[in-house]
Amino acid sequence: MSAVPVSAVPVSAVPVSAVTVSAVTGLSGPLLAVDPAAVAANTRLLAGRTGAEVMAVVKADGFGHGAVEVARAALLGGATSLGVTSIEEALPLREAGLDVPLLSWLNPVGADFATAVHAQVELAVPSLEHLAAIARQGIGARVHLHLDTGLARDGAAPAEWAALCRAARVAERAGRLRVVGVMGHLACADEPGHPANAAGRLRFAWGLRVARAAGLKPAARHLAATAAALTDPLSHHTLVRVGAGLVGIDPTRDGAGSTLLRPAMTLTAPVVTVRRVRAGTPVGYGHTWTAPAATTLGLLPLGYADGLPRAASGRAEVLLRGRRRPVVGRISMDQVVVDLGEEEVRLGEVATVFGPGDDGEPTAADWARWSDTLEHEVVTGLGARVHRVVARSGLRSLA
Repeated sequence: MSAVPVSAVPVSAVPVSAVTVSAVTGLSGPLLAVDPAAVAANTRLLAGRTGAEVMAVVKADGFGHGAVEVARAALLGGATSLGVTSIEEALPLREAGLDVPLLSWLNPVGADFATAVHAQVELAVPSLEHLAAIARQGIGARVHLHLDTGLARDGAAPAEWAALCRAARVAERAGRLRVVGVMGHLACADEPGHPANAAGRLRFAWGLRVARAAGLKPAARHLAATAAALTDPLSHHTLVRVGAGLVGIDPTRDGAGSTLLRPAMTLTAPVVTVRRVRAGTPVGYGHTWTAPAATTLGLLPLGYADGLPRAASGRAEVLLRGRRRPVVGRISMDQVVVDLGEEEVRLGEVATVFGPGDDGEPTAADWARWSDTLEHEVVTGLGARVHRVVARSGLRSLA
């Protein structure tokens, strides 16, 4: 694989302003603005925390930010390979011209492995059945044997690992595939010092010994994701897989990167109606909120169908005219009501639902807290109705 020409990856060094984007594109509804400069900077920061290479994980459409854009920015920032779950996620990256090592690690046994091999997509192997299917379909496949290191999810169970390694070596000798990596995943890396992390490291080390004893020589050895990349150097091996950290999410409980990683997404929405209401006016489904005094209400045209967590009803805030405004009543499928107090807000003024926090706006972490979930769920849950825009060399264009 040849490296992507990073000079061909335009990235703005200026924070994204969705208001400016709206003016340039003519879009008037909710906007999700992605800042590739933040992704590149986050990648550089994470690469500086390890002596290993960095795989940029751009699954789930780049954590909701756009897989191709995030991949390009991460490669500019120092990543040397890409990772996704399915083959279907991998192929658009190839179609976009990204010619770097690319791994897919979550496929059914009946997946189109031949197409993956033709596109030079490396494949994770979690079972003997997957190994046999890949060996049948994809002559010359480059594979990473996947060991379950403590989650009881994907990856071969320890009791099956030796047999998988032996069978992989047989297939390798027959020229059907080549084992280029061994991978695992830590169960509790977001809690540095948790005993499960030490247990996972030990199981991975054992797995490597077994693989080598079977005659395999995996050059890529990877166990750490973002949290472990930030806090657990003993898990880094030759490669760390960074996904959430690329877009500014710090999954560690101690906030090891929270003051350094920059959120790459800003979500805004215009005010579509404004109304003055009397004290005692109930708002929204179920009348869960009643105006305690005369006030002004603003309506934003987005809701849980667009990915705003309904569980944040009654707790969430947005930024409008430089101040946090409470979301009142239940978050509906398509609508959010905001209490504006005595502020005279004009139709079309833009509220920031969340962003990096530079101007006091809520962040995705705030929305996660208000809805008792993870930032990952907030940013990956934003729906297709929200227009995506991307900063490019100071200009903004449609993603």
